[in-house]
Amino acid sequence: MEIKDKVPFEKELYPLKGIVTVLNTPFTQEDTIDYKALKDNVLNALNAGVAGFLVPAMAAEVYKLSYLEREKMLTLVLETVEDRVPVIGGAGEQDLSKSKVLLKNYIKLGCKNVLFQIPFVDEQQFSNHFEELATLGPEMIMLQDWNATGYGLPDDLICNLFEEVPAFRCLKIETVPAGLKYSRILELTKGKLNVSGGWAVSQMVEGLHRGVHAFMPTGMHSIYTTIYRLYEEGKPKEAEALFEKIIPVLAFSNQHLDISIHFFKRLLYRQGIYATPNVRNPILSFDALHQKLADKHIDRILHIEKELETLSLNKA
Repeated sequence: MEIKDKVPFEKELYPLKGIVTVLNTPFTQEDTIDYKALKDNVLNALNAGVAGFLVPAMAAEVYKLSYLEREKMLTLVLETVEDRVPVIGGAGEQDLSKSKVLLKNYIKLGCKNVLFQIPFVDEQQFSNHFEELATLGPEMIMLQDWNATGYGLPDDLICNLFEEVPAFRCLKIETVPAGLKYSRILELTKGKLNVSGGWAVSQMVEGLHRGVHAFMPTGMHSIYTTIYRLYEEGKPKEAEALFEKIIPVLAFSNQHLDISIHFFKRLLYRQGIYATPNVRNPILSFDALHQKLADKHIDRILHIEKELETLSLNKA
């Protein structure tokens, strides 16, 4: 029997469509979390029209955060959002027992939606890890399919888990390349498994054409939401024209996850949302030339944002 015949197509599609912001963690000069800055970023993203938040995840330098820091960040975001859009708690841990502790704490905080990032050894180990976490009772599970150099999780593993675990409703695909996998998973599940694009946001236009439901970048809230809105309004050429303006930015920022973290924190700092562009060690260096090039790209972003703001005011 083919996988597609085994999937329970009566499962309703999880309503996650649009831009879901993955929040960078703002740090003070003393290397503590700047919760005011985090709240300001959330409010800015909400004002731009994002469809949800993911916190804390890899872009948040999650494995450098204590459990208490992660829980305080998640609590602040939940309280700030006030159920206006979904908040997805990143419950990634390499060790199953640690994942369980974290997930239980998230559920106690009232977080209904969680992201699982599970190490892959083999399909049986992965399935057991996934199912043990699922029994703890989150309402919605998003699975992170991350592989910076390859195709990621096997299709049959994803589809079998989708069939067997009712709460598994969203998949975040971050593989190289991502496009073919978007289409395969959407076809195998007849579009019932909500598919998001993460690290492959540099192929956002391709993802839109392939029917991807949501995209999960960091920063550039108003630009990304405008691209998505234009496409949904039946204006693909306008959406692509705007996307083309940020391709040089993505080519620079997406060369490595650490470079991306440095870059988007520097953007948030230049936008006046974060008080510092600080990161937490260990992390790749961001030297003087990186900073010079980053500032040139940030000037481009600020100019585009100003254009969008002026256009929006003129229409009003």
